[in-house]
Amino acid sequence: MAESSILSNTANLEKYLKLPQNGKVIAEYVWIDGSNGVRSKCKTLDKKPEKVADLPEWNFDGSSTGQAPGHDSDVYLRPVALYPDPFRLGDNVLVMCETYGSDGKPNKYNFRHDAAIVLNKHAEHEFWFGLEQEYTLLDTQGWPYGWPKNGFPAPQGPYYCGVGTGKVFCRDIVEAHYKACMYSGINISGTNAEVMPAQWEYQVGPCQGIDMGDQLWMSRFLLHRVAEEFGAKVTFAPKPIPGDWNGAGLHTNVSTKETRAEGGMKAIEAAMEKLADRQKEHMAVYGEDNQLRMTGAHETSSYDKFSWGVANRGSSVRIPRSVAAEGKGYFEDRRPASNGDPYQITGIICETLYGKVEGADVAGFASKAPGEELEMVVPVAKP
Repeated sequence: MAESSILSNTANLEKYLKLPQNGKVIAEYVWIDGSNGVRSKCKTLDKKPEKVADLPEWNFDGSSTGQAPGHDSDVYLRPVALYPDPFRLGDNVLVMCETYGSDGKPNKYNFRHDAAIVLNKHAEHEFWFGLEQEYTLLDTQGWPYGWPKNGFPAPQGPYYCGVGTGKVFCRDIVEAHYKACMYSGINISGTNAEVMPAQWEYQVGPCQGIDMGDQLWMSRFLLHRVAEEFGAKVTFAPKPIPGDWNGAGLHTNVSTKETRAEGGMKAIEAAMEKLADRQKEHMAVYGEDNQLRMTGAHETSSYDKFSWGVANRGSSVRIPRSVAAEGKGYFEDRRPASNGDPYQITGIICETLYGKVEGADVAGFASKAPGEELEMVVPVAKP
């Protein structure tokens, strides 16, 4: 679409957004589909919902989202979190939902259900999470924004946290998304340009328990929605451009009551041993095509080996130098891919550290894993 057409449509949209709603409220229900993407549909309410319980259950055609067969296509939406709508403003809201089948059981792509069981069971450990969401902005042809057509920019180096024309692209989208998250109550804690041009990162957290997954998914919805208005595409592919270019991750920062307490480094070291024992299980749910990113190069560890170290961005888990110095704090799991499901990620970390919970399977319908078996050689790098 030509730039003039986009500007014209934006001006028309702003005009209609100012029209009064005559006491009605628009609730946009958001859910995760069968391809790890987000979908949404809108519902008119008679008054502003003050809490999740004020929102009615709804449904959609699961056969059109890869979540149900055509002969039994109804999938039900159960609201779980409520956010102010930064696009329509006023009393309008965005609603994060879980998905359920007509039998009352969670849809197989509903990873939140079991993760919530595990996180709630182990709530006494007071998990805090902070997720670093990397992504790449593409033009309408699917090529990274600002890259030469059918070509490549100068090698990586000046782009990370860069400033200036030719170093960063689409800052307007990033700024708009930042403000939209703040308006909606997403605990977005920062943003920066990443190593590959047209690649960016934002951070959400700290958030407690299941709230981390809710906020991260809603922030992804907001990013797609903002980029839509600018005529850009968002990809969370962990290796969008093959070759000597950085991939994209969802680095996951984790702390518990025990790791934050005096002497918490001992709890962190114990966590490393537990994570090492379940490398295969974690990698199965840490994102599709993650093996393309985790080659041991470009600030990644090897896909099939677990390692940890202080200030080492080439290890599976990094212990910040300040944490090692203070003897307490948090650790950063650098293995999750940018397209990983935050419910599965936070759920399996909690499960690995403090035990499985009967009736909950946080791995669920795992992301596709490569066919080869993982080599379970686990060199543990002591600080």
